[in-house]
Amino acid sequence: MRVLIVHNRYQLRGGEDVVAEAEAALLRANGVEVQVYQRSNDELRDMSAAQAALSTIWSRRAAREIADLCQQRRPDLIHFHNTFPLVSAAPYWTAAARGIPVVQTLHNFRLLCPQAMLLRDGRPCHDCVGRLPWRAVAHRCYRDSLLQSGVAAGALVAHRLLGSYRHRVQAYIALSQFSRLQYLAGGLPPQRLHVKPNFVPDHAASQQQQQQQQRDGGLFVGRLSAEKGVATLIAASALLGQHAGPLRVVGDGPLAEAVAQAAQLDYLGPRSAPQVQDLMRGSSFLVAPSTCLETFGLAAVEAFAAGLPVIASGHGGLGELIQDGVTGLHVRPGDAADLASAIGWARRHPAAMLAMGRAARARYLEHYTPQRNFALLHAIYQHVLSLPGARHVA
Repeated sequence: MRVLIVHNRYQLRGGEDVVAEAEAALLRANGVEVQVYQRSNDELRDMSAAQAALSTIWSRRAAREIADLCQQRRPDLIHFHNTFPLVSAAPYWTAAARGIPVVQTLHNFRLLCPQAMLLRDGRPCHDCVGRLPWRAVAHRCYRDSLLQSGVAAGALVAHRLLGSYRHRVQAYIALSQFSRLQYLAGGLPPQRLHVKPNFVPDHAASQQQQQQQQRDGGLFVGRLSAEKGVATLIAASALLGQHAGPLRVVGDGPLAEAVAQAAQLDYLGPRSAPQVQDLMRGSSFLVAPSTCLETFGLAAVEAFAAGLPVIASGHGGLGELIQDGVTGLHVRPGDAADLASAIGWARRHPAAMLAMGRAARARYLEHYTPQRNFALLHAIYQHVLSLPGARHVA
């Protein structure tokens, strides 16, 4: 099988970039021939506003370059990850013209919401789901900009009218049942919506070594931004005061300075993947207090692999991923007092947290290993290749 993977990288590396790279490596490790086409948002620095807007709606460059790759590499299918803003949906039509099936991973809610997070004023928002997204423009939802919100909404409307999303994609991959339900409400065909979670490699030590390793304190790993619940974490740590215990924070983002100034938080800055894994193996719990509706929770699965339970907001993909009282604890999104209470409980009940960590590890081994993920991804690929009208080009 030959697969062309398409991904628009972010300026600040995030979970989508990690997943796109990991899936490419997973496919290669299992004998799939992989070609990767990438654009980077770093290119935006050299583009005018008009050029960026045109690319968002219909990227002639991406369509042309992907057409050339199809001619040279003759992929059996094209798997898109992020297409915003430099790839656009234009290459879907490039694939259709050549009879090449398209798979699209739904890492966020971009096809439902111009801002991609179903979030407004710090609260979940469904105003544009299944409707024309004019409200996102009126509220300047994307980067607090009328112009940029208009461009993002215009791209959605244009490709809905063209049928790009309903008729030019053979399979969508939602990362959770929660995400699938949102896209069903948004009008995507149910027969094309598949659920496949993300995965992480198993870097954990043996179970015996995990049990012997000293664990203490909490850990936050992720982008330091409002939608990740960073302000809630800062407020919760202040409520706990000297009873907060070690609360380490790893990451970077617009709220990094606020985290560094929080007296009860130990800000470690960005860390490499191996360093994060070591921190997870030495912590008692991960904290994931997102106020936005996550499609999944990659850091939570990394914690599961390390035998680490997760204290997380009990909504969205995170709420689905973490089983309250079994693999972690649910808290109310944006409620600092509830988060402080959960952290305090976790510190007072280390044996219970260790038991949850063992359950989290078992959950990882059952659902989120590379082997399990390849089986799911390969089955989706085989499905789209078997559809009527799909042309096998090998």
